[in-house]
Amino acid sequence: MMLRTAAGRRAVATAAAAVSLTLALTACSGTTKDSAGSGGAKAAGSAKADPDAPLKKGLKIAFLPKQINNPYEKIVDEAGIEAAKEYGGTGKEVGPSDANASSQVSYINTLIQQRQDAILLAANDPNAVCGPLKQAMKKDIKVVAYDSDTAKDCRQLFINQASSEEIGRSLVQHLGKQIGYKGKVAILSATQNATNQNTWIEFMKEELKLPAYKEMELVKVTYGDDADQKSFQQTQGLMQAYPDLKGIISPTTVGIAAAARYLSDSSYKGKVVLNGLGTPNQMRKYVKDGTVEQFSLWNPEELGYLGSYAAAALASGQISGAEGEKFKAGKLGEYTIGKDGEVILGEPTVFDSGNIDTFDF
Repeated sequence: MMLRTAAGRRAVATAAAAVSLTLALTACSGTTKDSAGSGGAKAAGSAKADPDAPLKKGLKIAFLPKQINNPYEKIVDEAGIEAAKEYGGTGKEVGPSDANASSQVSYINTLIQQRQDAILLAANDPNAVCGPLKQAMKKDIKVVAYDSDTAKDCRQLFINQASSEEIGRSLVQHLGKQIGYKGKVAILSATQNATNQNTWIEFMKEELKLPAYKEMELVKVTYGDDADQKSFQQTQGLMQAYPDLKGIISPTTVGIAAAARYLSDSSYKGKVVLNGLGTPNQMRKYVKDGTVEQFSLWNPEELGYLGSYAAAALASGQISGAEGEKFKAGKLGEYTIGKDGEVILGEPTVFDSGNIDTFDF
């Protein structure tokens, strides 16, 4: 399923990559903190790439999500595994059941021992995974971050869903319009170390400083750790602490679904505006019952598909991760690598009652 034409996506990706910001953190978002030493995106430019090289057959790629039971990342990873079949490779998904900062380290070490050709990782923490990822690159295992970035020198590429600034600012813009630019608002995030969430939140705060939002107040940023029950409880806690809350932004698919479930069965239904990032299949019933008016996301299947082809292009020597290099991502068309090894999928889509039934993911 496509959210836009391949030609439109290529135009967006190329333009967005050209203006993509160097961020302090990440992903699904921007890039992350600079780390000491060189390597990753910086060192990639010194490697010689052959854009005419064919994709190698038999490539082994592994997806390492934040947590193995995250339904959003399951969609991403399964799409990437299917994409590997198109170019004659094999893919798999491995990962922890929790989203703690260091929970991915042992999996990276195992993947190194298995001599995978590429590791694709959605980082729980920008720095906790850096040591083993650098060891992987030393052994010529390609490293691609997706959804949530690592520090820049710990991978060759970062596959970003959309511009981090666009995601963060647009969520505030949507919420502001919905609540008439007045009242107290809160943010329900994933984990405190999630690089993508933190980057988006920084842009949300920057947007809230603009004159249009002078009568809006951010009273709390809370964390549900991308766990359904904890996110539900955090939403309950927000409403108990701030009964006059006007809006909640949850930039995490687990969080927004849990918050919607709480609000749908509470006296706050229809009174508190909930916006954020979710999948249509998770949020459909809450849109239809009036709990949620709208929410946003990109196509996670396309994110996984793009990441898979990017990893294959790296492992085949078509690209090195240097800015300006181009590669073809199957049915999605051609993409250009931006600054710091960032590749942007495209623009997020806004889902509401008028279009939600046309999507199935």
